[in-house]
Order: sequence, then structure tokens, then C-alpha cells
Amino acid sequence: MVGMSEAFRAHVESGNTTLCRCWAIRRADGVQHGFTDHDRDLAFDGVTFRADTGLTALTLDQSTGLSVDNTEALGALSDAGLRDEEIEAGRLDGAEVLAWLVNWAAPEQRWLKFRGHIGELRRSGGAFQAELRGLTDALNRPLGRVYQKPCTAVLGDVACRFDLDQPGYIAELALETIEERVFLRWAGLEGFDPGWFQRGRLTVLDGAAAGLWSLIKRDVVENGTRLIELWEPIRGALMPGDRVQLVAGCDKRMETCRLKFDNLLNFQGFPDLPGEDWMVAVPKKTGANTGGSRR
Repeated sequence: MVGMSEAFRAHVESGNTTLCRCWAIRRADGVQHGFTDHDRDLAFDGVTFRADTGLTALTLDQSTGLSVDNTEALGALSDAGLRDEEIEAGRLDGAEVLAWLVNWAAPEQRWLKFRGHIGELRRSGGAFQAELRGLTDALNRPLGRVYQKPCTAVLGDVACRFDLDQPGYIAELALETIEERVFLRWAGLEGFDPGWFQRGRLTVLDGAAAGLWSLIKRDVVENGTRLIELWEPIRGALMPGDRVQLVAGCDKRMETCRLKFDNLLNFQGFPDLPGEDWMVAVPKKTGANTGGSRR
């Protein structure tokens, strides 16, 4: 079996084995959880694998070729393992999962049997059920260039190349008034015109919801206060004084790229693509028939 050490292979072939399973979950924010079906805690690779979490896993479906390896993990929601509020906040969305077969009498003898990420995750009755998807799952995603009038890049990514660290495009400030984790108000937001952060992003920097984010739906002045409305509520507790980061918004138009960000050279859209009206257009005697842009 691929990746199996000689010591582990000899232990398995001996016929008198002391084997258990261990799982590690690594969240995007760096927090790690460890679980084992052994009756005692184990530790290796800097992770403690807890024995009192009630986690079990179904049979791992593996195959050759590009088929996606998959299985499911079942467990109880508890302070010792995974908590309901972690799942509700989306902390485990897309988290990396590693599964080993381990000689519990000598944990240095182990075999990494599965590596992938958490897919669909369900919870009910104080328990959770997580679908685990293998590394080849990424090959199922459609890839390719989209040809459209608006820009296809994400502000600040490798295609856009805009430096968001420039002054005037990011604001970091403490929360003042919070309504339903969607409406955030400040007495003042100096230096930024209303609408500057619309279509942008809000990220929580500290507090119970640190690391969570949401896209900004509206940025307006209302009743003498600056209102930031989010498309979706932050899935964690927000308190006045928690610091957040606001990133300027981009509506993907060529004019915005040129005037707001001075980044037209890296614009990733095709503004001169003919629209649907061009398909039904007919020759006409009046007007300019120069073959130029119809914008």
C-alpha cells in the first residue's frame, strides 16, 4: 500500500496488531482538532487526538484513477470535540481532514490513509455528520475563462493586481452599534464617501467572531449615522468594541476600474462584447455605421 513504512507494514503483517484510527481537522484559521477511536488519548505531529469525543467514521471508498475518495464521519457535539457554534459560524467549512491508521502501542508507526476536506456537514440532536471528500474532488470543478463585459477578477487577487494596502481602500475600526448582525452603524466614518464600501467586504478582526466575514450590500448615511448593511449576517457573536476591517467595493465596471482604482491596465472584462440586441440588429440608413462600439 502506497506510503506505508516498513515498520508499519511489518506490524500489520505480524497478525498480532494494535491498531486504531485517528483523524485531524485543520480549520482555515489554523485551529486543529484531533480525534481517535482508541480508548486513550494519542499525540503525534503536534496534535492531541482525544478519545472521549465519540467520533467514528464509515468505510472509506477509495479507487484508482480520478474518482473522488469519500467517506463520512459521525460524532457528538461537545466541548471536548466539535461545538455546535463552530459549525453554525462556518468555522469547519472546507476544513482539511487527515485520517491515519495508527499502531497505538507505537504511534510513530502509522499510515496516512485519507487526506481531503469537509464537504456537506449536517447536525441534529446533539450530533453531527460530516461528508469527507478526497483531494481529487477539486478536479470536478469547471475551470476556464469567462468572456463577459464586467471584470471577472476579484479585487486584489493575482488577476486584478490592485494593491489594497494603499491608503484609502481599507478601514479598520471598532464596532459601535450592531443590529441583527447585519446592520452596523457608526457616528462617523471620516475620509470615505458614502457608497465607497458597497460591494466590498467586512472581516471581523477580533472577538468571538474573529476571522468571519460577509459581503457589504449597502453603504449609506442614514439618520445622521453611517450604515453598513451586510448581505448575510455574521455567523458569530458581535460586541461593541470588536474591531472590523472594511474593504472598498468594486462593481466590476470598466469605469470604476479606471476612476476609483486607476487599474484599467489589469481590467479583466470585455466591455466591447456585443449584447443580445446586436443579434437582432438590422442595417439602417440613418445614424453612424462605422463598425465601432455600440456602447
